[in-house]
Amino acid sequence: MKMKTTYPVSIILALSFTILSFGKHNNSNTRENISLNKSYLNNNSDTKVDSEVLTDFFKRYSDLKKYQNEVVSLYKTRSYGSIWFEDDKINEFGKTLYDKLNDTYEEGLIFELPYKYEIDQIFKKGSNDKPSKADSDMLLTSAYIIYMNRVYVGLDAETAKKTGWLLPKKEISYDTLLDSLMTQPTLLEKNDELLFNQYYKLQDALKKYREIEKAGVWKPIVAESPYKDLRPDANTPTIGQVRTRLFILGDLDHDSKSNFYDRELMDGVMKYKLRNGFKPNYILSADHIKEMNIPLKDKINTLMVNMERCRWISPKILKDKEYIIVNIPSFELVYVKNGKPELTSKVFVGSAVTKTTIFNGNIDKIVFSPYWTVPQSIVDNELKMKMAADPNYLTEKNMEIVNGQVRQKPGPNNSLGLVKFIFPNPEDIYMHDTPAKSLFDFERRTFSHGCINVNKAKELAIAMLKDYPEWTTEKINKAMEGKTESTFKLPNKVPIYITYFTSWVHDSGEVSFYQDVYEKDTELNNFLFPVDGVASN
Repeated sequence: MKMKTTYPVSIILALSFTILSFGKHNNSNTRENISLNKSYLNNNSDTKVDSEVLTDFFKRYSDLKKYQNEVVSLYKTRSYGSIWFEDDKINEFGKTLYDKLNDTYEEGLIFELPYKYEIDQIFKKGSNDKPSKADSDMLLTSAYIIYMNRVYVGLDAETAKKTGWLLPKKEISYDTLLDSLMTQPTLLEKNDELLFNQYYKLQDALKKYREIEKAGVWKPIVAESPYKDLRPDANTPTIGQVRTRLFILGDLDHDSKSNFYDRELMDGVMKYKLRNGFKPNYILSADHIKEMNIPLKDKINTLMVNMERCRWISPKILKDKEYIIVNIPSFELVYVKNGKPELTSKVFVGSAVTKTTIFNGNIDKIVFSPYWTVPQSIVDNELKMKMAADPNYLTEKNMEIVNGQVRQKPGPNNSLGLVKFIFPNPEDIYMHDTPAKSLFDFERRTFSHGCINVNKAKELAIAMLKDYPEWTTEKINKAMEGKTESTFKLPNKVPIYITYFTSWVHDSGEVSFYQDVYEKDTELNNFLFPVDGVASN
């Protein structure tokens, strides 16, 4: 949408001539240099800009130069008319943008906003230090680009890849979006068309944790030494400190200050453990106390890091009829159908050496009673030594050599279990069942060579095949018990997203923090919060 501008050409020429008459300006971003043209421009009601006015603007406001191409493009498509003024006043969207800029700046989501003082003066009643209307318009356009880039786009695709994130980034058109926002400013609130909706849940959690930070109630838990696991009926000052911490986090409704590990605390501990991916029991080990003692600032950074990851996911995934999300840090798979979770399962993933890749694909085949063709790297690094030490090793493991490759025959002890799910990808990663069910009892489940091992693999196959009447439960059971491999090619492929979220907010509002098993938070923190305190845009 183009704003109405009916300013005479003579004024534009006079404006350009006046600006040029000052000669070459120093690129310094001090307010003294910025104010060189202010006395003339403030008396000029024309907010129309042209290429020369824009060039001069970015000379004087040099810290905004990196956004020059996007800003010029917005003005060019609008015939260089004003974007933020209507009837000589800031329009409604301009006011909304300013409010959002302040909100996100205070929350720390925009780490630096160049010329914030000048932008504040635009909206400050009675200010004698307002930028000219032309400068105000260009400042707000630059601020719009900064806001959209920081809040909705985030770090560039190359930086995302450096942190191991290979899910495709969404694309946003600043130009097209501006037209929509001008007519409906409320779209800047919570817009599931622009952002993966987990972003807004994390944003609410961030506000909660910042309030805890302001209250100054987050104190380290000082445990007795040597530490002994805390169990129900224990009576120790550490229990009182744990109770206070769980009350602050919302796992307890009130803080009785008692040092006795009672029924009330048991319920709070269980709630805390379940939402944070710990083994569901009442034992509080040294590791649990260590996790509770993570500085609040680090928790806040974790929330912000995961908000950044939300910017990299297309919100369109929620519109898929069915899809699977695997989250590596929580060691969990969720199968969603018609907008509702159909099945949730524990998983275990690649070790620190053989990390599971973060990417998306489409499941196109389900293979029952699969053969396992052993990767050559495993043959070279593991099996050759075992085969040399035991000539019967392959027979004992139900393995054979076919066309020079080692493979394991179908059966209950097959390393892939009874079923696998194929989604073509360069890394040759797939999901599968496993006979090693005891591994799902561990809190940190990084055991595989990169593939995703699913605890409820059989249940997942049944759920995914509900729309195919020929695949009854009896037929699926029979296919899984076979001695020969059988494959069903899915007529409708099922999208799968392998993600890496170390914090997650559930529909109930509960906030979960998971282990940074591949230390990817550390990598992303270095981009978002550099040592000098100035983050990348």
